Amino acid sequence: MYLIIGLGNPGQRYKKTRHNIGFMVAEKLAAKVELDIKQKSFEALWGKGQIKNKKLIIAMPQTYMNLSGTAVRQLKTFFKTDISKLIVIHDDLDLPFGALRLKTGGGNAGHKGLISIESNLGSSDFTRVRLGISKPADKSRIEGYVLEPFSEEEKKSLPELINQASDACAEIVLTDIKTATSKYQTKNINFHKKED
Repeated sequence: MYLIIGLGNPGQRYKKTRHNIGFMVAEKLAAKVELDIKQKSFEALWGKGQIKNKKLIIAMPQTYMNLSGTAVRQLKTFFKTDISKLIVIHDDLDLPFGALRLKTGGGNAGHKGLISIESNLGSSDFTRVRLGISKPADKSRIEGYVLEPFSEEEKKSLPELINQASDACAEIVLTDIKTATSKYQTKNINFHKKED
């Protein structure tokens, strides 16, 4: 059973902010596989479904970002998910807007959602789907920046980025991260178009 977690903050106020891109990808993937994220338990909204013959849970923690790990731990424990089948989708300030990177393990770069998950699981050996949101020139603005909506320019490319990231998640489930990386990992939103 794969467990795919989109990170974000609950509530209408945060719905379209940069920090919630993990939720956006989770919702896109759920729509593609015709899965409803409507169950409310384990401090999360979640739904169960499958991609072809692979069973999966897609979930969105309903704690705030810095407590995401409590929901992830409860879901992982209840569904007996091996950490090798845990996929976490999150925003990344260290990547340019539009970049999509996949990796297993590694550091948390100060991301509060990842810190909480690592703390609750006692491990960082899960797969990450990292979505670049860039960072403001003024580092003192970072906390406010991630809670702001995407710029008008970014909004033009956002649907494509979300679509690619959801496809990358599906590919990890159906094949493996190596295949997904070769198909979907990009430096920025237009990177893959150069090969068309």
